Amino acid sequence: MKILFAGGGTMGSVSPLLAMGQKIKTELNQRNQVAEFLWLGTKNGPEREVVEKNNIRFLVIAAGKLRRYFDWRNVLDGFNIFMAMWQSFFILIKFRPQVILTAGSFVAVPVAVVGWILGIPVFVHQQDVEFGLANKIMAFFAKKITVALEKSRCDFPARKTFLVGNPIRQFSNKFQILNLKFQNTLPTILILGGGTGALAVNELVWNSLEELTKFCNIIHVTGKYKAINNESEITCLAGRQVNYKENYKSFEFLNEEMFEVMQNSELVISRAGMGFLTELAYFSKPTIIIPMPKTHQEANAKYFDAKNAGVYLRQTELTPKIFVTEIHTLLDDENKKKDMGKNMHNIFIDYSGEKFLAEILN
Repeated sequence: MKILFAGGGTMGSVSPLLAMGQKIKTELNQRNQVAEFLWLGTKNGPEREVVEKNNIRFLVIAAGKLRRYFDWRNVLDGFNIFMAMWQSFFILIKFRPQVILTAGSFVAVPVAVVGWILGIPVFVHQQDVEFGLANKIMAFFAKKITVALEKSRCDFPARKTFLVGNPIRQFSNKFQILNLKFQNTLPTILILGGGTGALAVNELVWNSLEELTKFCNIIHVTGKYKAINNESEITCLAGRQVNYKENYKSFEFLNEEMFEVMQNSELVISRAGMGFLTELAYFSKPTIIIPMPKTHQEANAKYFDAKNAGVYLRQTELTPKIFVTEIHTLLDDENKKKDMGKNMHNIFIDYSGEKFLAEILN
């Protein structure tokens, strides 16, 4: 069976597709069938490295953003969209997929349109609380629309919309991450700012290290090329001399190792990308959510906060003092952490991809 995946630019549209790729491959292997995958993504997005690590062939196509307001870049992006449609046409004709899977992103729109023209079934997955323009357009061309949340059912035509939960990647108990253990009994927290890192979150962490390292260990995923020198015992952060070697560890990027880090963390501070929030929900991890301002992530954060499944903090209102206080308060509240973790896990009806797979193969 040939499956074509389309998505990228950020990791948000990538994570559920990777999870489904693993699920489809396992299912077809059990049926003594062969799965052949191809991924169409962006040139400069973070998805290529992760996709290729999953042994999926990756091709770059042009990507143009669709804006609902006047901007001179619309001219160039219009050309990119036209180019992407031509590229998609020839790629689809050559590869001849039986199914096209996408979870959003503008790079996927031309692929879905061309797939519809060629009569290839298109499946669109909606995982965020608010649907974006890309999924709104692709919904018209989709054979089926799968949604992660019950709330999203009413956003799309009922006759072709199905609640399937949100799949997470398969993970192993064998991990390769080194130097993870801390030589103390302080609680460990995980802090990260999305697939490409977030400078605002990183700076907030660094400005708070002096106080944070007094009561917790920190594993900080900074994003590519944004880590500080973790080998030096003393470094200058925000004008202060901070000794962080014993209970602060930073990594630019973690792939499968992230599962080990999540399981060993008592608390997580994260952006509001639904892919990663789903993985945290699977492990029932109490989470402080700092969404990217003025994006769909704010709706995700509000949704989790309203269900007592996360603590929503606005980036624009945060100071190091508030940040430290929120972490300290939640770490000390065992009942709230327990309830929040349970509520996190109950957000989604399925994590395995079984319901999603049933809709694809039906």
